[in-house]
Amino acid sequence: MVRCQEVAAKMVQAVPEKIDFPKEEEIVLELWKKIDAFQTCLKQSKGKPRYTFYDGPPFATGLPHYGHILAGTIKDIVTRYAHQKGFHVQRRFGWDCHGLPVEFEIDKLLGIKGPEDVAKMGIAAYNNECRKIVMRYSSDWEMVISRLGRWIDFRNDYKTLYPSFMESVWWVFNTLYTKGLVYRGVKVMPYSTACNTPLSNFESGQNYKEVQDPAVVVNFPLLDEPDVALVAWTTTPWTLPSNMALCVNPELKYVKAKEKSTGKIYIIMESRVEALFKSPDLYEVIGSMLGKELKGKKYKPIFDYFAHLQEKGAFQVLNDGYVTEESGTGIVHQAPYFGEDDYRVCLAAGVISKEQDIICPVDASGKFTAPVKDFEGIYVKEADKYIIKMLKENGRLVTAGTVNHSYPFCWRSETPLIYKAVPSWFIRVEQMSQKLLESNQSTYWVPDFVKEKRFANWLKDARDWAVSRNRYWGTPIPLWVSDDMQEVVCVGSIEELCALSGQKVVDLHRESIDHITIPSKRPGHAPLKRVTEVFDCWFESGSMPYAQSHYPFENRKVFDESFPADFIAEGIDQTRGWFYTLLVISTALFNKAPFKNLIANGLVLAADGQKMSKSKKNYPDPMEVVHKYGADALRLYLINSPVVRAENLRFKEDGVRDILKDVFLPWYNAYRFFVQNVERLQMDSGSAFQYKEETLSVLANTMDKWVLSFTQSLLEFVKQEMAAYRLYTVVPRLVQFIENLTNWYVRMNRKRLKGEGGDADCNQALSTLFKVLYSMTCVMAPFTPFLTELMYQNLKHLMPNPQDCVHYVMMPEPQLDLIDKDIERSVANMQSVIELGRVIRDKHSQPMKYPLPEVVVISKDQQTLNDVRAQQQYILEELNVRNLTVTSDKESYGVVMRAEPDHKTLGSRLKGSFKAVSQAIKDLKDSEIQQFLNTGTIDILGHTLSPEDIRVMFTFSGSSTAGVNKQYEAHSSGQIIVLLDLKADQSMVEEGMAREVINRMQKLRKKAGLVPTDQVTIFYGVTPKDSELERIIQSYLNFIENTVKMPIKPKAQLTNANLIMDEKQQLMGSELYIAVVGDVKRVSPQKETSPPKTSKQRNPVCKFVNVVLSETVKGQRQEGTIFLENPQGANPISYEGLLNEIDRIFQLNGRKIKAFEGGKELLAGSVNSLSSKTILVASLRDSAAPKLNPVTGPICSFVDVKCKNKTVSVQLENPKGVDVAHEDLCKLVSSIFDVAAGNLPQSFKVDGQSLTLNA
Repeated sequence: MVRCQEVAAKMVQAVPEKIDFPKEEEIVLELWKKIDAFQTCLKQSKGKPRYTFYDGPPFATGLPHYGHILAGTIKDIVTRYAHQKGFHVQRRFGWDCHGLPVEFEIDKLLGIKGPEDVAKMGIAAYNNECRKIVMRYSSDWEMVISRLGRWIDFRNDYKTLYPSFMESVWWVFNTLYTKGLVYRGVKVMPYSTACNTPLSNFESGQNYKEVQDPAVVVNFPLLDEPDVALVAWTTTPWTLPSNMALCVNPELKYVKAKEKSTGKIYIIMESRVEALFKSPDLYEVIGSMLGKELKGKKYKPIFDYFAHLQEKGAFQVLNDGYVTEESGTGIVHQAPYFGEDDYRVCLAAGVISKEQDIICPVDASGKFTAPVKDFEGIYVKEADKYIIKMLKENGRLVTAGTVNHSYPFCWRSETPLIYKAVPSWFIRVEQMSQKLLESNQSTYWVPDFVKEKRFANWLKDARDWAVSRNRYWGTPIPLWVSDDMQEVVCVGSIEELCALSGQKVVDLHRESIDHITIPSKRPGHAPLKRVTEVFDCWFESGSMPYAQSHYPFENRKVFDESFPADFIAEGIDQTRGWFYTLLVISTALFNKAPFKNLIANGLVLAADGQKMSKSKKNYPDPMEVVHKYGADALRLYLINSPVVRAENLRFKEDGVRDILKDVFLPWYNAYRFFVQNVERLQMDSGSAFQYKEETLSVLANTMDKWVLSFTQSLLEFVKQEMAAYRLYTVVPRLVQFIENLTNWYVRMNRKRLKGEGGDADCNQALSTLFKVLYSMTCVMAPFTPFLTELMYQNLKHLMPNPQDCVHYVMMPEPQLDLIDKDIERSVANMQSVIELGRVIRDKHSQPMKYPLPEVVVISKDQQTLNDVRAQQQYILEELNVRNLTVTSDKESYGVVMRAEPDHKTLGSRLKGSFKAVSQAIKDLKDSEIQQFLNTGTIDILGHTLSPEDIRVMFTFSGSSTAGVNKQYEAHSSGQIIVLLDLKADQSMVEEGMAREVINRMQKLRKKAGLVPTDQVTIFYGVTPKDSELERIIQSYLNFIENTVKMPIKPKAQLTNANLIMDEKQQLMGSELYIAVVGDVKRVSPQKETSPPKTSKQRNPVCKFVNVVLSETVKGQRQEGTIFLENPQGANPISYEGLLNEIDRIFQLNGRKIKAFEGGKELLAGSVNSLSSKTILVASLRDSAAPKLNPVTGPICSFVDVKCKNKTVSVQLENPKGVDVAHEDLCKLVSSIFDVAAGNLPQSFKVDGQSLTLNA
């Protein structure tokens, strides 16, 4: 067993040409599950320094959306990275189980309209219904989050409904109460009539919508001048029955305006007269006064519901500076219990007092109550039209219309909020404002403008926090009070409640404690009863740092060592939500912030910029995207977007697809190319390739030095940026690195990697590429956990003492001694030359296959010229040119630069200045243009212009350059000008055609599904024989053979034996025939050979079917065996499962096929009748069943294994001739029978053997 593992450790598995990323991710998930990867990580890091992370608890009453996925991805990347940096990172998932989201669902389900409906069914029954649905989607959450690759502990989660959590919430509140930070008061607050509860100010600010509301102007006749009326404007007619006063600005001017058509006299603010009269001709001013002169004037009430309060000072004019000139009439009607400013102004004027009963004729559901008898039982918004009608009938309506404005809606029920006075329990936040700002300053935010502006501004204006809710399903507020409110006891723990009440307490929900009383300390007084309110669920989530650990009742030492948290992350909308409540509670408790570092992400919107909406179906389902492109692609798309900088992202599915196309596939192909050449090297040398660090101790090749330097620079950059939590700078750099790896290093070193420079050079190139791929796999692991795991599981066989999982591997530290900035600069200059040359070729439709005579590189910078000379060989190969000329003498080639304005960008931006700036651009001198190219900006007539604004053109001038302009084409970037000679001679044209033939041969080989290690021969034929194409092929035959690395033979020598694939193509007016022929076998260096079958070969205990492939699919017949059941009598395979197994075993990569048995095509259905038979699989192109000689017994060797009353059949090879590794056999048998590896045999390689294992 040990020997087999050692052999396997030196072997890499072949990598298929095509990859199904989502399917591979699911295989990785199974691996993680099998090795219990996440928990193993936690065990491995136990005892290391702690890195504390808080997970904001979501509600489980809905499914996760892109916002959750984005935040979860950020959290996963940061915590995975912290683990790989050597920290112990506990990651516990949390659930917000209480509050409006749950109750609202139950209210809809049971048709509950208000508190009376709950009273009928009882709180116990109501809360029981809430408890039933609170985790309704928890399994879906776990499935989605796990499928997305996020590692977080669901088993060791926290829930806000746990008694331990609720007890810690009580402790938090008790501590604040003891500090004098809790009080009971009446405040006008945002109120949800659908949810029958007040909301905090930050909740009310979460959901504004554009709505159309009624807008009316009402008259208020003065008692001492009945013919004169004040006029007030309002968009809430429903508040008029509760009018108690009017308010004007004391320092602004008001006028008496007489309406000419009616003779009516109105008092209105001078600057707001147009709100009433559309034209000056409609009125005349007959008097004026300041607002202070109107103070105290009494008027006739609109309604008589509260007329008796006139004796106490109601229905008079008040003064306050909050009245502005910006809207309305400059006179504001005051309903003190339905507006914050109304309450403040009326309280200050003595119109109302704190001690009096609240004048609030609206119930918890937003319906009018007595004494507003005319509208009793009508919902306030519905009552608007009836109130307007009565105003008109009573002669109090001056004008009526509508207004479009932004209005707050309930974040849960999507119904309009009203402002309503409600007795509530408050936390004193206003007095903490400065401490909150100081706590905020001690934290680090990404991006910082969210902290410094949005959040800081919110803290400056922080208001006292109403933490009580008139609801049922939540943590009860632990206050027991006397009937007269003179005696209040705040309970801080279950133990304290038991001691005070003498009753046993297990659960803390209302149904469990509402009946409990506490004896009064005052003789003769009734026992204290608990107040009816529960906590706002935001108070619970803000208490999670303590409550998740049942602090301070347990885990004191752990909490003290890990508080504040190292990191939290949520959406930018949480600046008024979770971020805020965390900071308020922590500052109140400990006078410090609860976290050190925070990432605030933006919002994910639909592609059209609108909010994602299930009803509009304006976004793709997240799991459909994952199943189509994979979780890694979705993760990287989200992280590599503006949303990580707290900007909004318009989600586009094409963006996820592009990650596959532009990032993953090039990366995968580089990895695949590496593995193919390791296999080739092993086959050629007969020994295993294994990475050794010392191979790279002395590097001769510039590109090896460059890619290693670039890799270490990347590691240094990632280390620096991740320490600063700037994910948005890391991912673009990683993407650029993949570009450099695939399109530069691998592309330019293909010959070396293929061994054309000898074994030693090949070994060094492969070692370099391995180190880069391995480093990249480690550094990308937090970002793309699946793809990196897939690659690591193969790469680890090439290194000593590998880990079982890439996520166990520590982040590699940058090797600063490998960083060579001179090499990086030199290669960057080379890249510029090559890219400029490619642009010229593309512009003039010159394919890269056709060689050109010369490339000239011009630069005034001597270092640049030296760099280009040093990279001459790479430039010649990549641009396919014969000669490179390097010079600083631009003049000798007559190259002159001129500048032209970009009319499209500058015209719209500069408008009137465009003409003058345009001419100035055209007048720029050559030296000025060169300076512009060097710096990237230029100031012209006071305007700073960039490369997007100016197009640089090249011309050739001067007597010394006659003919040069016809020979060369030019292009430049920065300090480099490239001239490319496009005049190829006949030999170059012919070589280009030979390269075209090579291209056709390589494509056919790839189409046939062959890999570089497959030994094949290519046959060709040209019709007609005397064509120019035939002559060119004959002339360049050695060149073609050396390039394709396969024997090339004429068609005349072709026999049909072992024909894999052939094609006829048109080229240069001739017909080119190409055929690929060979006996392809996949043989690896250490492969064990299966012993031959004997004539007495028995059948396996499990039913089986033999499978033979037609040559029309894979070129030659490959054979295999598939079990129809396993273990014996269990897990029968379906028709679809059979086709999937055929695809997997023979690496058909999803090609469409059909199967035949006995000359008849198999149809979907039972496959039981196929037992011990042979089926032939052919391409859909075949109209008839190919002939097949009968086969008896299983084609592939096998072994039967018995253990624990089960017998399974195990393949020793599949397809025929391709052995299954001993390590894989051991894993399979061990997993089926749950048998320790020590009980397995040293070898299974005896065909037809029956083994019995000890349990």
